[in-house]
Amino acid sequence: MKNNHHKRFAAFILAFFFSAFSSVLLAQKNFEVKLDTVRWFDTARKRVIPIAFFTPAVKVKHQKLVIFSHGYGENKGGANLAYNYLTHHLASEGYLVASVQHELPTDSLLPLTGKPQVVRRSNWGRGAANLLFVLSELKKRSPHLDFKHVILVGHSNGGDMTALFAHKYPHLISKIVTLDNRRMELPRTKEPRVYSLRSSDQPADEGVLPTAEEQKKYKITVIKLPATIHNDMDEDATEPQSKEIISYLMTFLAD
Repeated sequence: MKNNHHKRFAAFILAFFFSAFSSVLLAQKNFEVKLDTVRWFDTARKRVIPIAFFTPAVKVKHQKLVIFSHGYGENKGGANLAYNYLTHHLASEGYLVASVQHELPTDSLLPLTGKPQVVRRSNWGRGAANLLFVLSELKKRSPHLDFKHVILVGHSNGGDMTALFAHKYPHLISKIVTLDNRRMELPRTKEPRVYSLRSSDQPADEGVLPTAEEQKKYKITVIKLPATIHNDMDEDATEPQSKEIISYLMTFLAD
């Protein structure tokens, strides 16, 4: 009897650890990622919007959507293909990532003089309109996506666009994550949830970041990265920097 009892107990322990190990493997997704590029046309604004879609190579149920906005690239194009460490990782975790090219070669360059909140507002407004168009098109073209939990992520000038979108259309998104946006003030709100990673070298303009009291009141998360400068949040990120950014980002998305 004792031997049978020990055998059953040993079998139970093995089954428990196998189940736990299997759960860990399932939780640590690592899907193969595929890339598709498209050029959608916004007839209302007569504007082409290039988009890079990073997706897992398998179908994912209740797939969540991340719309990514790059930093300013001086209208050179191809910025929607950058930040691969971020877009690929999100897609490997099962997200559909739509990386939007905001500036076109025919656009005016971003003003470098004057008060940024004034002279760059039209650029951010155009970016917010791009995001709204892409989101609206996806609702028509990919109705299977989880549109109740849409997430916007943006770096620098793209982070300013992301913040402006959250001001204008808070009901359309569940979270925003800005990577060192410096000009457009972050919304003081509980919905959508607001998260921001800050660089070690470039401070935000006055009023952009919520105070400690506002962060507590609205449950806003602001984290400074002591070893990452502003320009190292894109393709220049080292492996430790990219891992740190991804770690925080995935924590925000799971929150």
